Amino acid sequence: MSSAARKIVGDGVGLEVVDSINSTNADLQLSDIRKADDSFSTPPFLDPTKVTWWKNVHFLPGGRKAVSEDVKKALSSFAARIAAASIPDNQRLIVSGPHLLKTSEFAKTLAKCAEFEVFAAGKPWEAARAALGRAVDMAAAEGLSFAPGADERFVATVGGDCGSIANEIVKLREYLGGERKTIESGDIDAITSPGTGIEPEVWSLTDAIGRRNLATALAELRRFEGSGFAVFVTTVVEKFFRQLLDVSAGRTEGLNQYALRKNQEFLRNWTLPELRAARYRFMMLREQAVSGTQSADALVVTTLVRTTRRARR
Repeated sequence: MSSAARKIVGDGVGLEVVDSINSTNADLQLSDIRKADDSFSTPPFLDPTKVTWWKNVHFLPGGRKAVSEDVKKALSSFAARIAAASIPDNQRLIVSGPHLLKTSEFAKTLAKCAEFEVFAAGKPWEAARAALGRAVDMAAAEGLSFAPGADERFVATVGGDCGSIANEIVKLREYLGGERKTIESGDIDAITSPGTGIEPEVWSLTDAIGRRNLATALAELRRFEGSGFAVFVTTVVEKFFRQLLDVSAGRTEGLNQYALRKNQEFLRNWTLPELRAARYRFMMLREQAVSGTQSADALVVTTLVRTTRRARR
């Protein structure tokens, strides 16, 4: 939850929560829209205030995954009703999720209503850093530690949910027995499961590419297969190489120290000509994907292999 959302929620008095973290199909998403609408349409009864917090809404306009037409229409109708409503001072609605396209009809409609608050999820590297810290601390509490890189592999698999991290750490402790105290990447692949509502984090793919770890990059790539695969992956990877080129040239505006250090480490694995060629390949491939080239999905895989595999010296 963002700090801005936390300020509005306050001490939780009169708070009603609609959580869409597990709403992975149209029926569940439509049900959540109705729940949010019903909650916000019901004024406070005994409490002095009423806050409806609709969180983890990953199917707002601008998200990576395709959304059904019925869900799109329901979101549009919901936004129109909220924008037209007369909202009392003691009532608020918070919507939080990882994506919202500000130029969408949904966002533009809500912009007409000043009382409506929309908070996107935190920046990916901030969420990743927090999840890594939780995983390391929970492992230490069980007398375990991660081998280099294994903590990132763990978070990429399990996600940032505290309960899921705790459960998977316990599984790893039992799996390792009393013989080993260090968690290796192979242990994670062997025993851990995706956490609550976990979706692939794009940084798990770009980190593998940055390290030129082809096996891990291909494994992460498969997690993004689905509708819009080629367009999404080529956009993300082209942006990643563009950022590496910016860092190599000293253009680091907008990057925090955590992201900057990671990119500087990745630069050790690439020459400048390789970075330029890699960006160009994925930029051209993105144009093919957007134009609807049928072989775009397969080309993503072959281009990733060609780019990430180290040249023989």
